[in-house]
Order: sequence, then C-alpha cells, then structure tokens
Amino acid sequence: DSFDILGDGVKELLVGRDDGMIEIYNFESADEPVLRHDYALSESIASIQGGCVGKDGYDEILAATYSGWLTGLTTEPVHREGGSGEELKLSQEMQSKISSLRSELEQLQMKVLQEREKYQQSSQSSTAVSSVPAFSVNDKFTLNKDDASYSLILEVQTAIDNVLVQSDVPLDLLDVDKNSAVVSFSSCDSE
Repeated sequence: DSFDILGDGVKELLVGRDDGMIEIYNFESADEPVLRHDYALSESIASIQGGCVGKDGYDEILAATYSGWLTGLTTEPVHREGGSGEELKLSQEMQSKISSLRSELEQLQMKVLQEREKYQQSSQSSTAVSSVPAFSVNDKFTLNKDDASYSLILEVQTAIDNVLVQSDVPLDLLDVDKNSAVVSFSSCDSE
C-alpha cells in the first residue's frame, strides 16, 4: 500500500512480506526508496493497509496475516507523562471502553467454559466419533540464488509439532534466524 504514515506530506510505500516483515520505505531521493522502519511478525503477511482506524489524528498500519490475525501499528504515543505529583486520570470515554472490554472478556470466558463442558460430555459418550480436522497448508519451496540453497516455508493455522523431510540424496539443513526448530537426523535404510 502507499500511505503517508510519517505525516510529511509524501506517501510512503508499505510492504508486507511472506517472511513476516513489515517495511516502510520513504522516497527521500528520486533514485531509490529508503527503508525508514521495519517490524517483524511471526507469520507471513497476506495484506497490508494504511489509514486512520482506531483514533482520530493517529494513523495506523493494519496487516492481516496468513492465519487471519490482524496486527496494527499506530503512530499514537504509547506512554503518557504526568507532571510531578499529578495522577493520570482516565477520561469517561476510556473508562467506559475498559469496562465494556472487561464485560466482553468475561462473556467470552463463560462461553469457552460452556463449550469445553459440552465437548467433554460429547467425547465421553459411546456414540462419539473422533476425526482429524482438515487444515489449509501454505507452503513454499524456493531457490535462494545467493547461497544456492532452497527455502522450505510451511504455515498452518495451528501449531506445527513435527515436520518430516525424507530424501533419496544426502541433505544439509541450514539454520536460519527465525527458526526455533530442533533438527534431528536419522539415516534411511537403503532397502
């Protein structure tokens, strides 16, 4: 997307990448864009948009990830400072917003407990049938020309516990910064 997130009167280029990076490029010179800010998410970005969403006067970047999460980056200051001896007072609007969020959270917690009880009862009945849910897998296998390696990227809308890679030829697995996996090798029986 292109949006004036820095407020300097010139639109910046907002980029959401498959590796989870959000980047803001500024066109200070006519030759090349300059990276001004970046932010890393843990999954690929499906869509990115700039605009005023949450509060008037403060622009934001909204990014939708592969699994459906919405992440917002705002220009609103996070910290408010009070003078010496002053207490920070919340406006009536903010207090009502907090109380409505608390009541919504309590309702959601009650609903989760009810659904959990219902699931427990149905799973213990003699007619219960268990099935494995179908998941949509976002996979990419791309060649990195710089070091002549391939990158395998797997994303699922649930936690990935194990990935098994089987090959007829010997493989070298390279570690990357964003990877928290523990690799174990086992030789395959040739027969």
